[in-house]
Amino acid sequence: DLKKALLLVLIGAPTKQLKDGLKIRGDIHTLMMGDPGVAKSQLLKQVTYIAPRSVYTSGKGSSSAGLTASVNRDNSTGDVTLEGGALVMADCGVCCIDEFDKMDEKDRTAIHEVMEQQTISIAKAGVTTTLNCRTTVLAAANPVYGRYNPYKSPVENIDLPAALLSRFDLVFLLLDTVDGDRDKQLSRHVADVRSKYQKQ
Repeated sequence: DLKKALLLVLIGAPTKQLKDGLKIRGDIHTLMMGDPGVAKSQLLKQVTYIAPRSVYTSGKGSSSAGLTASVNRDNSTGDVTLEGGALVMADCGVCCIDEFDKMDEKDRTAIHEVMEQQTISIAKAGVTTTLNCRTTVLAAANPVYGRYNPYKSPVENIDLPAALLSRFDLVFLLLDTVDGDRDKQLSRHVADVRSKYQKQ
């Protein structure tokens, strides 16, 4: 199901405009949440390789300006320039955000407008403008407790504000279930891949 969803994320859909002027976005914002080591980051990177236009970033080191846009002033000339962040650079493409749970609260709020209105409003250093940001957001996050706690609700495990969580169209829960045979197969596969890579 997850791979089918990622295919739909890559394909997307056109934005629909209703008779009353209301726009319905065609992008499918998706959140992958689950235990560490279940290949969430690998899936994000594969989507980045496949998508014609994509940006990969980590929530751990990203600020709101790095995700949206920043205003820079040249000290020598006094000119002001507007520099687009990851979400602007991924316009009409996919922005893959790893470690989404590690982002600061103020940085997360910058994404609200992007995910619903598909624009970024800037009002900094005398610059007031709106940038297009028709971007599909594909994010990966770890549970609050390090591993998913089955005795807590999904909302308690995710620990994202309800307003932000509601902007995701699809939320996938990826659990690392204990299965001796499957774990052996996986470890053999990883060892084979590594040994073939080292021989090259």
